[in-house]
Amino acid sequence: MREEILADARERMQKSLGVLGEALTRIRTGRAHPSLLDPVKVEYYGAEVPIDQVGSVTVEEGRTLVVQVWEKNMVEAVEKALLNSDLGITPSTAGQVIRLPMPPLTEERRRVQVRHVKETLEEARVSIRNVRRDANHMLKDLLKEKEISEDDERRDQDAVQKLTDDSVHQAEQMAAEKEKALLEI
Repeated sequence: MREEILADARERMQKSLGVLGEALTRIRTGRAHPSLLDPVKVEYYGAEVPIDQVGSVTVEEGRTLVVQVWEKNMVEAVEKALLNSDLGITPSTAGQVIRLPMPPLTEERRRVQVRHVKETLEEARVSIRNVRRDANHMLKDLLKEKEISEDDERRDQDAVQKLTDDSVHQAEQMAAEKEKALLEI
């Protein structure tokens, strides 16, 4: 039972780090990257699908995303989805090719993005700490039911704390890398 609690805590902390990683990739730096379009969904024959399922997304000249739409009748739907997204980028269309020029970030916008990175990091820390709290609570319940000794509980709480420290450290490294990318000119 103790091993299950630790394994569950490890898995949930890794999921928190995964969510942080996804959130950080959505924060736009000055460079174009195909993953920026991951949250954009396109209406495709009555279903909402990711943009990469209706066309190929590539980077052109470092600051321009290019969407090559596979079906000509989907160009308008893709363009509409891009305009309605919160990317703040105006697409330009030529046939079945949609170009998204990435404007360079202003200093003020960089600061806002860095603040957003810090907020996202704090959400990840809270999530990781909640996992720690849940695991420690389960260990205390085992102790109350006399299924484990006090020494085992203390040892397992230390293991949970080490997991927490490692996960928080990983999250902080991910955020620091993103901040560094944002502050590069």
